[in-house]
Amino acid sequence: MGACCTCQRGQKLEDKNNHHHHSYFEENNGEQKEAEVDYQSMVGRGDFGANIRLCGFSKFVSMYSQQGKKGINQDAMTVWENFGGQKGMFFCGVFDGHGPSGHKVARSVRDSLPSKISSSNVINTNNITWDVEKDDESDNPIFAAWKDKFLESFKEMDEELEGGGSIESYCSGTTAVTLVKQGEHLIVGNLGDSRAIICTRDDKNELVAEQLTVDLKPNLPAEYERIKSCEGRVMAMEEEPNIYRVWMPDQDCPGLAMARAFGDFCLKDFGLISVPEVYYRKLTEKDEFIVLATDGLWDVLSNDEVIRIVATARKRSIAARLVVHHAVRAWKYKYPCAKIDDCAVVCLFLKRQKPLLTKSLSEVTELSLNYTEIASYTPNSKIDDGLDTLLNYQLKEEKDPNVATGLNDDHKKSSSTHTRYLSRRKSAMNF
Repeated sequence: MGACCTCQRGQKLEDKNNHHHHSYFEENNGEQKEAEVDYQSMVGRGDFGANIRLCGFSKFVSMYSQQGKKGINQDAMTVWENFGGQKGMFFCGVFDGHGPSGHKVARSVRDSLPSKISSSNVINTNNITWDVEKDDESDNPIFAAWKDKFLESFKEMDEELEGGGSIESYCSGTTAVTLVKQGEHLIVGNLGDSRAIICTRDDKNELVAEQLTVDLKPNLPAEYERIKSCEGRVMAMEEEPNIYRVWMPDQDCPGLAMARAFGDFCLKDFGLISVPEVYYRKLTEKDEFIVLATDGLWDVLSNDEVIRIVATARKRSIAARLVVHHAVRAWKYKYPCAKIDDCAVVCLFLKRQKPLLTKSLSEVTELSLNYTEIASYTPNSKIDDGLDTLLNYQLKEEKDPNVATGLNDDHKKSSSTHTRYLSRRKSAMNF
C-alpha cells in the first residue's frame, strides 16, 4: 500500500505497511523483545479521537499485509481503536482493490468509510432495551440501528466515489469486509469476497472456526438472479471453469470475480451493487479472536487452518504475519503457475493474552499445513495473472451456473436478497 493517503479530516496518514517488520520490535541481547504497543503504526487520529492504525499491532490487534506478484499491493486495511470516542470500541476493515486504479479506490474507502460510520454520535447501547433471550436479529434494536448506519455509510461512500473525479472508478473498485465491536456486540458489514471468521470454543472447550460472512461470488443463487435480471452476464472462462465473473451485456469486460463492490460503475446498471450484507453476533466468553482477510488468503487456507496458526502464534504481534507467510507458502504449492495474490490480514483479539493451544506452531504445521503432500491438489486452477478484473477479454465459452456449484462448507449460509441499488450511470471511459 506504500504511499501517503489523505484522511477525511485533511490529515495525512503515512502508510507503513511496506516498512521492514523488524521495526515492530526492540532488540534486547540479540533477541526480539516485543513492545506492548507498536506506536510507530499509529498514524493519526480519527473522529472523536480514535487511534488509527494501518499496520503493526497493539494489545488486542495484529495487522500485516504483503504484496503479491501482480504488481502494486492493491490490498488496504485499517483499525480504529476507541472508535467513536468510546474506550475499548473497535472498527476494523480490510479492502481488496481491483482494476487499474484499484489500489487508490481501496485506500480511499479505507480512509473515508470509518468516518462515515462514526459520523454524528455512535449508537449508545445503554439507551436501548432488548430482550437478550431472543435470538431473532429482526427483534434486536441494537443490530437494527447499526445495520441502518452501515447501509447508509456504504451507499454514501459509493456515491462519493462516483461523484469524485480524482480516482478512476469506472472499471476499478474494491471489496470491503468491516466490523464494529462495541462491548459484547459485534456488527459485521461485508461487500464482495473478502471474509471474516471468528475463533470460538465448542462444548468440549476446543477451538473451532465459525465463518461470519458469505463470500459474495457471482454464482451464488441470489447474486446470480439479481445480475441476470439486470441483463448482466455471469460466466466462467474456459481456462478457469470454477471462477465465475460478471460481464457487461454486450462486451466481454470487465470480468469481475465478485457480485458486490465499491466502484466498478460500468457494472452498476447490470446487477453489481454496493449494498453490504450486515450480520450481528452477541459475543460470549467462548469467543477468542476474529480474523479479517482478503481473498488472497482464503484461496489457499481454510478457516480451521487460519485459526490454528493464530492460536499458536508465540506473540500476538506476529499472528497476522504468520498467517500471511503460511498463505504465501500454500500459494507456491497449490498454484505453482499462478501469480501469488496480495494478502492483508487483521486479527482482533477479544480477551487479554493467554495461551490458546499447547501445541507448538511447528507441530500444527506438520499436522494441518503439510504442503509437501500435494498429490490431491489440482495445480494452476487459476489463470496465470489471477486477476479479479479482466479487461478486453474475448470469451471462448459460456457457462450458465443456474445454481451455485462447487461451493465448500464455508458457503453454507445463503445470500439474502437486498433491494436493488441501481442508478443511471454514464460511461466514464471506453475500453
